[in-house]
Amino acid sequence: MAIRIIAGEFGGRWVKTPDGAKTHPMGERERAAIFNALVDDLAGAKVLDLFAGSGALGLEALSRGAEAAVFVEKARAAGEVISENIAALGVEQRAILYKMPAKKMLQMGEKFDVIFADPPYSQPQWSTIQELGQMMNAGGKLVISFQKGTNRPLLAGFTLCSTKVYAGAAIDILEKTA
Repeated sequence: MAIRIIAGEFGGRWVKTPDGAKTHPMGERERAAIFNALVDDLAGAKVLDLFAGSGALGLEALSRGAEAAVFVEKARAAGEVISENIAALGVEQRAILYKMPAKKMLQMGEKFDVIFADPPYSQPQWSTIQELGQMMNAGGKLVISFQKGTNRPLLAGFTLCSTKVYAGAAIDILEKTA
């Protein structure tokens, strides 16, 4: 299966998605809504695509002007797909892939302007997501995708900007306030 980069430098290009039920590639409508909301936040941004799956969110951010993207994915097959997608788009100089659990990224000490957190619905990993504030620059945006109907815990140091619901998914966009 493949999904399309929606807009920007790579708009219209296709990227692969991992086979199997372990990943749930985000639909084009949902990605379009996210990136329309982030239009003023991407130019020159450093982004983190956590629980990256295909890497589509980070690649879309690069396509729309992000300076650099870090992808974190622990599943070997998904990591291989992300590597292929990075190479296919020729963004090796702007992209880094870490094949490791998301929790380990918290120990790296890096700071980001935009973080995408799209964990498996069966394992939302709220404890990891609650710690993402330490990795964000003030005013940075955190985008969380989770199964509709799931109670997301309140995140200290963030203000909720918007919540959108699509079919079985809910997407929150939050801003780092402190």
